[in-house]
Amino acid sequence: MITVQEALKIILNNSQTFGVEEIPFLESVGRVLKENIIADRDFPPFNRVSMDGIAINHRYFKQGIRDFTIEGIQAAGAENKTMNNPSNCMEVMTGAVLPINTDTVIRYEDVNIKNGIATITEDKLELGKNIHSQGKDQRQGDVLIEKNKIISAAEIGVIASVGKTLVKVSVPPKVMIVSTGDELVEVHETPSSHQIRRSNVFTLVSLLQKLNIRADISHITDKKELLNEKIAYFFKEYDVLLFSGAVSKGKFDFLPEVLDELGVNKLFHRVAQRPGKPFWYGVKDNKSVFAFPGNPISTYVNCLVYFYPWFADSIGLELKKETVILGEDFSFKPDLTYFLQVKVENIDGNKIAFPVKGNGSGDLVSLVRADGFIQLPKEKTTFKKGEILIFIRYR
Repeated sequence: MITVQEALKIILNNSQTFGVEEIPFLESVGRVLKENIIADRDFPPFNRVSMDGIAINHRYFKQGIRDFTIEGIQAAGAENKTMNNPSNCMEVMTGAVLPINTDTVIRYEDVNIKNGIATITEDKLELGKNIHSQGKDQRQGDVLIEKNKIISAAEIGVIASVGKTLVKVSVPPKVMIVSTGDELVEVHETPSSHQIRRSNVFTLVSLLQKLNIRADISHITDKKELLNEKIAYFFKEYDVLLFSGAVSKGKFDFLPEVLDELGVNKLFHRVAQRPGKPFWYGVKDNKSVFAFPGNPISTYVNCLVYFYPWFADSIGLELKKETVILGEDFSFKPDLTYFLQVKVENIDGNKIAFPVKGNGSGDLVSLVRADGFIQLPKEKTTFKKGEILIFIRYR
């Protein structure tokens, strides 16, 4: 049995690459950018008026002049105009190019206009006021968005502003999620007294959707020959296989044996953690197999702790670590890393985690009452209120 740290290191050493594709930029939300987005011009590309009002040459205001003859109007979207008499003013609209021979904008609220004369009511006026200067934000050739960033609505706006209709993103892996067990029936079916509806597979589907991975699903009963046949097919069609169940020591837990017969190189089986100890991981032809225990909390934890970092490393994405403050004393005696379900509250600007009591790794409903897990190191048995611990958030 290996430690959580050893298991994660092995998994990250077997990250994969799935390639890069170029897609329409509006379809890229949630995907990982695989190219730098470069400014094709200055931002803003011209001296931009940022308030509706009048534009003047500041030196005349400085000389004490407050009345300015309106020479014309500079509308947003119109070509740059020139103010011929530098002692005059021009009306300007938000977003317009600053007229030539002007250098300061006064908003309409600070001006009285009558008979073609604009009178400034302010006694003090800063040179360059209400002007968004050309190149102030970014210069042509600057990197606006670095690659390996998740594309959100904010990135979409920037991508559009540089005229990129197509953008390069990482290709997600083709994933098959497999549930096993004769006790499982479909969601729409009414289970017998000895059966339950299958849920783990849909939990995994949803966890992968958060990564923008659309996984396929399958269910295989506890028949060794059928497991062998179907898994052999899945290896031909998918990049990654995720299993839930059939990896413990039960008489019908055939999965480790079947994977061995199919030539999968087992890299570990059993991790010193709770929940999720029987976790099995292996590789065949550079394709990873994550075989999680069948209890729902075990499946959930292992997906977050191992699959999420593996996927992030595979596509060049850096996961940010989060910490919380333990809100009450907690003790745990077994020599295992413990992933404790917690509810997090914001108290005086601090994230405080309070343990959520459940009934073991089979208590699926307890997930609804928590926000995530805190990782309690196996080297300790007692954890004091106020300790800072790693937080694995799922809500």
